[in-house]
Amino acid sequence: MRPAQAIHNWQADQKADPNMPEQKPQYVSAFRALSGYIKPHIWAFVGVFFCTLIAILSDLLQPFLMKIAIDDNLMAGKNDYRGLLIICAVYLGLSVSSFAFTYVQNNLLQHIGQSIVSRIRKQLFGHIMKQSMRYFDRMSSGSLITHVSSDTEALNQFFNQVLLSLFRDGLTLIFIIVMMFQLDTTLALYCLILLPIIAIIAIAFRSFMRATYQLARTRLSRMVAFVAENLSGMNLVQVFHQQKEQQKQFNERNGLYFKANLREIRTNVLFGRTFDILSNLSIALVTWIGGNAVLGQNLEFGVLYAFITYIRQFFQPINTITQQWNTLQSATVAVTRIWTVFESKPDVTDRESGRPALTPEKVKGRIDFDRISFSYEEGVPIIRELDLHIRPGELIGVVGTTGAGKSSLISLLCRFYDVLDGRVRIDGTDVRDIPQAELHRVVGLVQQEPYLYSGSIVDNVRMFDESISREEVIEACKFVGADAIIQRLKQGYDTHLSERGSGLSAGERQMISFARIIVFKPKVLILDEASANLDSQTEQLIQNALHVVSRNRTTIVIAHRLSTIMQADRIIVMSRGEIVEQGSHHQLLERGGHYRELYEHSQGHVAV
Repeated sequence: MRPAQAIHNWQADQKADPNMPEQKPQYVSAFRALSGYIKPHIWAFVGVFFCTLIAILSDLLQPFLMKIAIDDNLMAGKNDYRGLLIICAVYLGLSVSSFAFTYVQNNLLQHIGQSIVSRIRKQLFGHIMKQSMRYFDRMSSGSLITHVSSDTEALNQFFNQVLLSLFRDGLTLIFIIVMMFQLDTTLALYCLILLPIIAIIAIAFRSFMRATYQLARTRLSRMVAFVAENLSGMNLVQVFHQQKEQQKQFNERNGLYFKANLREIRTNVLFGRTFDILSNLSIALVTWIGGNAVLGQNLEFGVLYAFITYIRQFFQPINTITQQWNTLQSATVAVTRIWTVFESKPDVTDRESGRPALTPEKVKGRIDFDRISFSYEEGVPIIRELDLHIRPGELIGVVGTTGAGKSSLISLLCRFYDVLDGRVRIDGTDVRDIPQAELHRVVGLVQQEPYLYSGSIVDNVRMFDESISREEVIEACKFVGADAIIQRLKQGYDTHLSERGSGLSAGERQMISFARIIVFKPKVLILDEASANLDSQTEQLIQNALHVVSRNRTTIVIAHRLSTIMQADRIIVMSRGEIVEQGSHHQLLERGGHYRELYEHSQGHVAV
């Protein structure tokens, strides 16, 4: 996908995510599905609940102990040092208990959250790997990466932040109110007047905070996408001297994100300071009302002290719960998006067949395209009733202009897509009746841009299959002429390649992909523009290897360079999804049709 298209899709996703009106009904079902991952950890959640309960009680009993020390000892004029020592010991014990159970609670919840998210991430990646190529045509790679990384991380924050806040802060609020009523009903009722005020402030700030949060995230996303686009197209930026222009555009995006970030910070600070002011006013109110009661001998001083302490603690959990709103919203959207991926079903699936599966060892390599039709989009045909029959061991060249349907033909043989009409058969067996794992052992594909993984050259050739020995890998590399190239590397076959094999030339990467095909010994070999990026010397090496590899193996070569298929047994010329000519190189030149035009164009002069 081109960078411009990727950024367009990515920005469209970012704009759609905050509201997602089409997916709102799925919230409930998504969280219901999530409950299935929670059930195995139900006893761990019970442990978290009790740890949280003990930790909260340990914290909230400390002011009550101070009340006892003040009213029953200090204010009563007693010199009960033993009693004070016991209270201090209990106070210390409660502090240690609060620390210990909070530590256990946090670690237990972290373990639960990480286990659930790890399991979801594993299943999500596996589910994406099972999807058909049509799914990847619809979905941008950026969106899928976001699902596996950012969305699962948002889900992790739900368990470790939102859920913890609901457990701990919700129970803390309840117990604080209970303790205040235990101390003095009148003062407690005065404090409850604050609840509607707090609710109004929280609701007012919630919508404003959500807007600022989404604005900052959207602008950050656009800035990151702009950087990614420039990095992927850095050669064009430098060739056309666009550095200043791109820097100017980046500065604009960076400035917008800077302003949005400052706005988000100001909103959070204003929200926090508002609660601090309200907390201080509440303390002042309690001090004034309670102080008058103490002076009038209607209230004990220790009760007033404990009340003031509880009022200070009262606002912290409310503030924390309110600030978790954005995290909760992000997690809700993430869960819905993840389950949208889980609900997608592959278009191409193995189907049960009464016929025995094709055994790779017994495949002869006959291929039949029986009047097949295919299109990527409804109403836009790519291949129209194409009829082609290839004999076992035949070397076929396929040529045609861009959009003729060459690669689509190969995709149908590999069963990346299914035909709309007709059948594709190998040795008389419909490819739809062959399990995909077996089909891909029978059909080997070398593409124009070979994909190499992070790992050693040996692992890249044998695709991390330990059943293939190192000696077989070396023999295959010698067979295609890659051995001399590999031996020049510092660590030879143990050279560690980075992603996509950066550090190797296009020809060297292609040679390794050829060795990969040799190792797996497919009965049908497909080369899809495999020599398009090779220099003439490397192409000659590939041609020599291909000549040997194609023996006793059905080979289909799609090529723009006609020199790669001039020696083919038969050349198929395609145009607009149909076969317009077929024959040998000399036969097609003598006809003076499409192939001759392609040949003359490739030679740069008129052939005679």
